Amino acid sequence: METVADYRHLFLADVPLMDVRAPVEFGQGAFPGAINLPLMNDSERQQVGTCYKQRGQQAAIALGHTLVSGEVRSARIAAWAAFARAHPHGVLYCFRGGLRSQITQQWLQAEAGIAYPRVAGGYKALRGFLLDTTQQAADACAFVVLGGLTGTGKTELIAQLPCGLDLEHHANHRGSSFGQRVTGQPAQIDFENQLAIDLLRKRAAGHPGFVVEDEGRHIGRCAVPLPLRLRLEQAPLVLLEEPFDARVERILRDYVVDACAQFQAALGLQPGFAAFSARLLENLDKLAKRLGGDRHQALRSTMVRALAAQSAHGEVAAHRDWIATLLRGYYDPMYAYQRHHRAGRTAFQGDRAAVLAYLQSREDLQAPALPGA
Repeated sequence: METVADYRHLFLADVPLMDVRAPVEFGQGAFPGAINLPLMNDSERQQVGTCYKQRGQQAAIALGHTLVSGEVRSARIAAWAAFARAHPHGVLYCFRGGLRSQITQQWLQAEAGIAYPRVAGGYKALRGFLLDTTQQAADACAFVVLGGLTGTGKTELIAQLPCGLDLEHHANHRGSSFGQRVTGQPAQIDFENQLAIDLLRKRAAGHPGFVVEDEGRHIGRCAVPLPLRLRLEQAPLVLLEEPFDARVERILRDYVVDACAQFQAALGLQPGFAAFSARLLENLDKLAKRLGGDRHQALRSTMVRALAAQSAHGEVAAHRDWIATLLRGYYDPMYAYQRHHRAGRTAFQGDRAAVLAYLQSREDLQAPALPGA
């Protein structure tokens, strides 16, 4: 039975992955695009695990064959065969590349006539490879941190750079107290896996360094991997500047207009607006202690009035009031404090055109030109 151990190729070539672990394992962490077609469901896995502890391996294997038999067994083989026929160049794996993936491989061959390779070492080996990928990038690559006041459009500039590493995209979160998205965030392991694959592919394309947005230790509930966070804490800072009014307009667009549209697209017009409004107020309430009681209540009243106007007339202009007040009174002073303590790391600052030109001129960030280009 064929095994595959070229983990780098599996991720670079986007090889289809059939994950035969139990759903609970898959939910705790998986790889982008992997499909969960388990040999055993959660209940069956738990029963087999208990049997293994109490009676040993042979008894556990026998119980597993009893639980996954008859129509259950036939249905699972049919699902695996359908995946294998749809993805003839794919692979399958379980947690360690052991019994579960071997049994899946054997049943596919015996019952469906399909010889399908399994990953040597399974999920654990693939996960270890990605952890090493992040560590190696942190050790070997150049990094530049893109900072700037809230609303300067740092994420947009990152997207313009082939060497941009968009942590907020992988975390599905905008990074601020108001950064939650309607679709929610990935599990921590999923976030780390997606980020590692992005690093792997960009390095394979020849990029020696990366531009990363200035983030805290967490992006929402997703923690920036420790090797990368430690590296970014020492990286040079480039500061993006933008006029105050332009920042207000960008926040209005991203956090009000676009966010509301996303909630409504997902949940329907009225339920979506209700959920959007509740989320906006909830995010402001998270800042209550830092803002102080009076300032929080004043901002909340302004936000409630703005939401009422938006609901009644579709008018969003009133949102500018709380946005401008929150920037001047909370976010900008907090950023000024952080900037003061990192002044020695600032390598460049300027408007969008100047920052983009500077980053594009840094040799430590540019992939070599292709022959004949």
